[in-house]
Amino acid sequence: MIVFDQKSATFTLTGKGVTYAMGVTDGVLEHRYFGASVVDGDLSLYRTEAATSFEARVPGKKSQNQIAVEAPAYGRGDYREPMLVLRGENGETALDLTYTGYRIEKNHALKGLPTCRGGETLVVTLSDAVRGVSVDLFYTVFDDTPAVARAARITNTGKSDLKIQRAYSDALDLPGNGYDLITLYGAWARERTPERIPIRHGVASVDSKRVSSSAPLNPFAALVEHTATENAGRAYGIALLYSSSWKIACEGAQNGSTRLIGGINDFAFSKTLAPGESFDTPEAVFVYSSEGIGGLSRAFHDLARAHIVNPAFADKPRPIVVNNWEATYFDFDYERLFAIIDAAEGTGIDTFVLDDGWFGARVNDSAGLGDWTVNRNKLPEGLTPIIDRCHERGLKFGLWFEPEMVNPDSDLYRAHPDWAIGCPGYEPLLSRRQLVLDVTRKEVRDYLVESVNRVLKENAIDYVKWDSNRNVSDLWSPAADPRDRECFAHAYALGLYDLFDRIVLANPRVFFEGCSGGGSRYDFGMLRYFPQIWTSDDTDAGMRCMIQYGTSYCYPLSAMSCHVSVCPNHQNGRTTPFATRCAVAHLGPTGYELDLSKLPPEEKAQIAEQNALYRRDEDLVLSGDLYRIADPFDVRAFGFLLVAKDKSKAALTLVKLLTLTNAERPLFRLPGLDLSAAYLVEETGATFRGGTLAELGLPLEWRDLHDFDAAVFHFKRV
Repeated sequence: MIVFDQKSATFTLTGKGVTYAMGVTDGVLEHRYFGASVVDGDLSLYRTEAATSFEARVPGKKSQNQIAVEAPAYGRGDYREPMLVLRGENGETALDLTYTGYRIEKNHALKGLPTCRGGETLVVTLSDAVRGVSVDLFYTVFDDTPAVARAARITNTGKSDLKIQRAYSDALDLPGNGYDLITLYGAWARERTPERIPIRHGVASVDSKRVSSSAPLNPFAALVEHTATENAGRAYGIALLYSSSWKIACEGAQNGSTRLIGGINDFAFSKTLAPGESFDTPEAVFVYSSEGIGGLSRAFHDLARAHIVNPAFADKPRPIVVNNWEATYFDFDYERLFAIIDAAEGTGIDTFVLDDGWFGARVNDSAGLGDWTVNRNKLPEGLTPIIDRCHERGLKFGLWFEPEMVNPDSDLYRAHPDWAIGCPGYEPLLSRRQLVLDVTRKEVRDYLVESVNRVLKENAIDYVKWDSNRNVSDLWSPAADPRDRECFAHAYALGLYDLFDRIVLANPRVFFEGCSGGGSRYDFGMLRYFPQIWTSDDTDAGMRCMIQYGTSYCYPLSAMSCHVSVCPNHQNGRTTPFATRCAVAHLGPTGYELDLSKLPPEEKAQIAEQNALYRRDEDLVLSGDLYRIADPFDVRAFGFLLVAKDKSKAALTLVKLLTLTNAERPLFRLPGLDLSAAYLVEETGATFRGGTLAELGLPLEWRDLHDFDAAVFHFKRV
């Protein structure tokens, strides 16, 4: 709900359990409040007064450095990190935005960028007549999620060119400096590790300059009270619907506030607007929780499932796949693939996915990328025999693509070497023996759309894995406007989203899974097109406990593609029990990364049993509330509790990681259940009150478990 009080010039936005308020003071749009629902009272009474020494201001007005500005701009007295930095034709940077008006929209759109679906959007217009600038600020609230989505549109209303040097999506000023910053760092095969540090005075930031949301850092951050825990305390989160270079920063300011901002990375960035032109920033989402970090995560999960993921797939049963990659790598023919397909019978697996190596001259990773036609030397009759074999065995068929990439050894590159990204005069940089196609160019996108859609049209394909196995370097395009050479990373994002619109959305019956060398492009922008993303190339159950734990800080289990693989694990050589690999892989849309034809009968029987159990619990994975019970980063245990929205049932997965000699028995408290109801533990036959499980935990013989053993318990309200 959005309300504007004309008398106090105050906007109040109310979502599920949350209020966002701002007002107009001396023409400036000033932030008043973001937090738990406030239904009455004059919030202007709670404005903080900051010290006035060395402040720059217009006589009779407050300095912008003293107040919480909704769209802080550089050059007119606010010395904190700005949301906007604009430069005029004479090099001037001063920008003084004043309130002009507002409107309310039901369905807003940003040019070429993904946005959250639904909600009600307030658009507040600010302007600077001297500079010739108009800025629309978008605020979207939701009835079912404690979140506010924000974005901005900058329009040049003047008579000369305007250069944008920073265009973040948002700014949020919070009272006080008593916060910790939580971010997610990592690398290939160990993505999204939580890191928590106290906020100091000054600026702390995380970013990506990789033209990707990236594995080293993720476009998510949280500010939480120093005393906040997993289940208690105030917590504020930000996540970007953006898949290119980004930045999130927070500043502990001298006036006693903390500013949180984020959006397009302004490193080596600029965008020139001619008179009349506009520029849209990506959407960012702020979430609030009074139930600690866990509550913040559950709010993000609800937002993603209800307002970001394609509703055609969000809560629908997911494919249980077997992928041939770790079974065969590039070395396959019909017989090897048929053996895997045939072995799926009776296991509960419903989709076979043919991974890399089916196209062009693809016998290894040094050739063929870009040539999206079947490799007739390897598959002389094309894909049809494989698809027919799948259908005969009751399976759907899936196929791997890496559309954004090209090998120098390919027909495409030989015909169009200029289509690969590179800087004039420099030898192109290879990564994984491949280059990146310049998708900022329409002719490149047109080729990819035609090539990929042709394969999808000519074959009965139900599932696509869209991969991207390197980051971009040598950021330059011959097709770019000379004024906008430093806007390449953003132009790449717009080109990428155009590809998704014309391939993913143009094939609505096909289920698309995202991938980027595992989880190297894992963000809400991608989830707008891909209901799930390959969480990591590391399929070891021990590492997956950590990766899936960290990923859950922002992203729902329904988005985490999780597979069972063989042991010793191909990434780190570790051996873990088959039951544990299944238990961890079932905490997300599940599948198998192995050669089914080589499994012993007892493991195939386990697959059938485990898949039946997964299907039974799948509604919890797709729509349940997640409670993190044990943190795997303390090396002892991992635990996830999934609770149905109506609290009628729950499932607990525990994994014992490393045994500590002569250690005390850990206490696994189970929040989230109906405290007054009784629950039957189906595996033991015991019954406990929800309140007992929340306060005293589940009694179990922890010592009976060995390293990397798993225990799964199901709770049914009786």
